[in-house]
Amino acid sequence: MRAIGVNTYGGPDALEVVELPEPHAGPGEARLRVRAAAVNPTDTLARDGSRASNASSTARRWGKDPPPYVPGMDAAGEVDEIGEGTDTELHVGDAAMAIVVPDGSHGAYAEHVVVPAGSVVRAPAGTSAVEASTLPMNGLTARLALDTLALAPGQTVAVTGAAGALGGYVVQLAKADRLTVVADASEADEALVRSLGADVVVRRGDDVAARIRESQPGGVDAVVDGSLQGDALLDAVRDGGRIATVRGHRGADERGITWHPVLVRDVATDHAALDALRRQAEEGVLTLRVADTIPAEKAPEAHRRLEAGGVRGRLVLTF
Repeated sequence: MRAIGVNTYGGPDALEVVELPEPHAGPGEARLRVRAAAVNPTDTLARDGSRASNASSTARRWGKDPPPYVPGMDAAGEVDEIGEGTDTELHVGDAAMAIVVPDGSHGAYAEHVVVPAGSVVRAPAGTSAVEASTLPMNGLTARLALDTLALAPGQTVAVTGAAGALGGYVVQLAKADRLTVVADASEADEALVRSLGADVVVRRGDDVAARIRESQPGGVDAVVDGSLQGDALLDAVRDGGRIATVRGHRGADERGITWHPVLVRDVATDHAALDALRRQAEEGVLTLRVADTIPAEKAPEAHRRLEAGGVRGRLVLTF
């Protein structure tokens, strides 16, 4: 089986085509013939172990296994094998999407991937595999962040990194939850972020907290920090407010503000949540944004482009 992985940690050029044994679905599992795998920042961190050892749980797990290590948390394609006795609504041949928790040579950058039945659902009707691959990991992360914050309709949430894949899903899901959304954007991205549904758009940057506070003088009820600004966002939040973070960040204790790190692997088998995202994509609540498609063997190019910044939507590897 052809996959894209690394035999040694490093920069984008560490990625190479590798041959692996073809996996098969066991009880409680399904296998996808992968046609598309989205490229996420967590993939680049895991690939570069010199940085990822402190930032990526994937890289830490990889260290216990022999190489090659295969990144990738989002896959879409067709179901081509269902394990014996597996309880699933899927059938062989169905178009499907899955969230993958990488472990050693198991990752989404491969022609076949086996996942628990809870991690795979039908692809949204009318979408391509490329489009579907942009939803599982970022969509579930956005959903988990909002669920963790537990805001009531009418409350206010600020979203940093709103033009990105994660931030965009947070904005759209928050509006579906009837929250008031304050989002950041560069001048070039302001129209995009408004089109996603943000009620208030402030200019992004190091002093974004001050601009959020200016727009909401009492402070917002909560923040989803998609741009990894951490403690710099404290001034945007009211006393007793909440901040949801990725990559395990916990910030300073101040004014009763609580920090809520979200780890998508905790909900990787939440079939109901993933299927709800599918339905919302079909209903137009969620917008599946593809920045570009790149053949899998050119994965180094995809990683270089993502790390250079400015990508809107997801780069997607095709198999």
